[in-house]
Amino acid sequence: MARPLDALPKAHLHLHFTGSMRHSTLIDLAREQGLHLPDALEQDWPPRLRATDERGWFRFQRLYDIGRSVLTRPEHVYRLLRETAEDEAAEGSRWLEIQVDPSGYAQRFGGLTATMELVLDAVDRAAEHAGVGIAVVVAANRTRHPLDANTLARLAGQFAGRGVVGFGLSNDERRAQARDFERAFRIARRAGLLAVPHGGELLGPRSVAQCVDDLQADRVGHGVRAAEDERLMERLAARGICCEVCPSSNVGLGVVERPADVPLRRLFEAGVPIALGADDPLLFGSRLARQYELAREVYGFGDAEVAELARQSVRASAAPEATRKDLLKEIDDWLAAPATGPWRSAQGSAQGSAQ
Repeated sequence: MARPLDALPKAHLHLHFTGSMRHSTLIDLAREQGLHLPDALEQDWPPRLRATDERGWFRFQRLYDIGRSVLTRPEHVYRLLRETAEDEAAEGSRWLEIQVDPSGYAQRFGGLTATMELVLDAVDRAAEHAGVGIAVVVAANRTRHPLDANTLARLAGQFAGRGVVGFGLSNDERRAQARDFERAFRIARRAGLLAVPHGGELLGPRSVAQCVDDLQADRVGHGVRAAEDERLMERLAARGICCEVCPSSNVGLGVVERPADVPLRRLFEAGVPIALGADDPLLFGSRLARQYELAREVYGFGDAEVAELARQSVRASAAPEATRKDLLKEIDDWLAAPATGPWRSAQGSAQGSAQ
């Protein structure tokens, strides 16, 4: 017998804004606007992806851009965040840091500042509606010029303390060196924001090391390739730098062949802090609870170890200290409670139901 994973309090630190959309909402909004969706986003969903080569990444990005294209009005932003908050609550996520690149929406929502104000207002309403703490990470695009990242870092700094807690760097890490964005991260750090760049997904351990050395990363998005370098894992463990590990995404993008190939156990046993994440449920077909299911089913984590994963996610978060203390106590309570029956799978679908 094992304890229900959807009752385990946890923090979700790796979720992208567009990618958090329910599949059913994508279908609804596309039909409402008369937009045609490719088979991979409709009857063949979730799509079969393999982004370890340029052609595969282009296809992944194209599908992601199609998902973004259905969000054309402010009410769509409110709906997306309300439903995302409902899905997080249903899966036991009590704190969410959602990552958004406002430049992808600025043209349709009145500019960068207006877009941020819209997103943050929608975040506040969604958090109150679902009873989940939500904060925002502003993410620059690695495939664009570093000057664009500087602009976004200044924008993020303007909203520090008003709902923005971190600054990230996403997209294909093969397209630019981390050091090209050092100035943007320096701007963000001066504003008191966490540095949370992606690294160690499509490239090896050197990519993770560059995030740490050049960008002073507090967390690394993905970071799984760090498991290929013993000394790097020792550095991450010693400095408490968390890797936001997204098993379903790693399989979906072809980083590994099977869930069993994700080095979650290796990182955990090396003492590297881990925060499990769903990355883009819209494209990978599963949300946060499924990643905890994999920890139990594939990597052999018992309840005490699963609870420690949840603790690590909370400790690595930007949640207020009082919130972190409450969540850590609730995780201890979850572990102390008797397992009352056979465990059944929590939601694994990207179409989480509202509470």
